[in-house]
Amino acid sequence: MSEEKRDTVEMDVTDYTDPQCPFCTDAYTTDNVHPIDVPRVIAKLDEYLGHNDYAAAERHLKYWEAEAVQGNDLRGEFSLAEELMGLYRKLGRKEDAVFYAEKAIRYIDLIGLGGTVSAATALLNAATVYKAFGMAEKGIPLFETARAIYERHLSPEDTRLAGLYNNFALALADLSRFDEARDLYALALSVVARTEGNEPEMAITELNLASLAEMQYGLEGAEREIEEHLERAEKLLTKPGVRHDGNYAFVAEKCAPVFGYYGWFGVEADLKAEAERIYGGK
Repeated sequence: MSEEKRDTVEMDVTDYTDPQCPFCTDAYTTDNVHPIDVPRVIAKLDEYLGHNDYAAAERHLKYWEAEAVQGNDLRGEFSLAEELMGLYRKLGRKEDAVFYAEKAIRYIDLIGLGGTVSAATALLNAATVYKAFGMAEKGIPLFETARAIYERHLSPEDTRLAGLYNNFALALADLSRFDEARDLYALALSVVARTEGNEPEMAITELNLASLAEMQYGLEGAEREIEEHLERAEKLLTKPGVRHDGNYAFVAEKCAPVFGYYGWFGVEADLKAEAERIYGGK
């Protein structure tokens, strides 16, 4: 299957040069730090992303990054680097996404976050950037480190674990490490099945498994297995009681082309229409 098709089910669980050289730390030796309000920045970002307004999201993040730099706020820069690498990954802007992924990795040690869940999340996001732009091998050590931290600090039902397993599996599949990828997908399903309301996330994993089967056995050889995964994914996405919120819209938009790829055009059309309805606030 094509890379483009596989990327449509990634979750995901971000061009612009810093006003100062990211390697120069002299500016941060002062106690004169003016931190930005990261939760407020992220809340506004979520509003833009909830309406699929990526241009506004980029302007918003770049403005606040400049504020963080001016205020000697390394932690703020770190948080914004995470958001920017994710945004640019979604927009397919490789150079920008890699720039911010590498910046976030550097800042982990610069601000003393090594071994923390925050560090693991940054490593996971950076590894996902590498995978998205054909550098899966480079991301494997980052996935492994993030996994070790997550499994040590997070509870077994924490959906962040499922996100890690899914994205790690996608990278392994790109490297033809199919059995390892399948095991990680199984772990992802076991995590999200522990609590209610995770049907969209489970559907993503089912579609990832369909893609994996095709990669390993070919479209004809994996036909029956693919159909089974598609059927389960459709049932999960159409299950009564599932919340049709911004997260659902994001998942539906990403899953729709996968159904279309396999000829399930009716499901594809329904998911696209529902995502548009939610994004439009109807």
